[in-house]
Amino acid sequence: MAAAARIDRLGVVVHPDRPLERALETLRAWSTAHGAEVVQIHIRGQERVVAPTGDAAACDLIVALGGDGTTLAALHAAAPHRLPVLGIACGSLGALTATSADATEEALTRFVSGAWHRRVLPGVGVSADGSEPHVAINDLVVVRKGANQVVVGVHVDGELYVRFAGDGVVLSTPLGSSAYTMAAGGPLLAAGTEAIVVTPVAAHGGSTPPLVVGAGSTVTIEIEGGFGGARIEFDGQIKELEPHVLTTSWCADYATLVRFDGAESAFAGLRRRRILMDSPRVLARDERAAAGARADVTA
Repeated sequence: MAAAARIDRLGVVVHPDRPLERALETLRAWSTAHGAEVVQIHIRGQERVVAPTGDAAACDLIVALGGDGTTLAALHAAAPHRLPVLGIACGSLGALTATSADATEEALTRFVSGAWHRRVLPGVGVSADGSEPHVAINDLVVVRKGANQVVVGVHVDGELYVRFAGDGVVLSTPLGSSAYTMAAGGPLLAAGTEAIVVTPVAAHGGSTPPLVVGAGSTVTIEIEGGFGGARIEFDGQIKELEPHVLTTSWCADYATLVRFDGAESAFAGLRRRRILMDSPRVLARDERAAAGARADVTA
C-alpha cells in the first residue's frame, strides 16, 4: 500500500467528447471540500476546456476522465514528473482505468488515505535516426502512408531477423500486446513479462512470424517508405517523423497507475470485454452442462 498523501493541486486530462459532467461535478466538489485546486493538463490537439490550464509538474495527482486513450495521454504527461495517474472510466471500464465515474469520490478518498497500489508500467523508447527517444506505453507503429508498400528490415542486437514488404510493423510492450499487436496476429504477453513484441503487418510473402525480444536486447528497424512514405505512430498519436532507422531501448519504470484492491486482472479484463473468448465447442459443452443442472433441479 502507498503512504497517505495530501492533494493540494489535482490535474485532469479529459476525453475530447465523452459525457464527463457527473465525474467532473464529483471531482470539483471533493476538491473544494479538501482545499485542493483543479487544473487541466494541456494535451496536444485537445480543445475541450473544463478547468484553468496548469503544469503537471506542480500537481500531486493526475486524473484521467475518459477511457484508455485518455489515460495513456495522462500517463505520458505525468511520467516526466513521476506522478501517479488515476484513470476514471466515463463509459466502459478498460485496461488502464481504475474505477468508474460513479465511484470518483471514493477513489479520491482512498488515494489520500494511502489505500492504493502503484502499478508501474514499462515503456519502449524508440530513437529515430539517432535522435532523442520517444516512448510508447502501448506500441509503436510504422505503417504505409499511401497505396505503396513499405520495406522493413528487423535486426536484433545487430543480427538480421527478417526483411519484408507489407503494410508495416508494430513494436509493443506487454500491455500493448493485447491491442494492435494481437489484431495483427501477434502473441499476447502476460503482465510482468519484460519483452518487446515485433509483429509484421500484412507482410507480402516470405516467412515473417512475430518475434518476442527480451527487454535487454536492442531492436533496430530499417524502413524504406517507397514513393508514398511511411507514417510513425506512438500510442496512436502520429509523430511528424520520416526516419530510416528506428532503435529501441527498454524503459522499465516509465509510468505509474493507481490501482485499488480487488481490481480485475489483465486476463479477466480481456475476457470481460470478449477480446479473449473460449472456443464455441467449450461454450456449447458448458451450456449443455448448465441445462442438465437446471433439469435436475426442476425434476
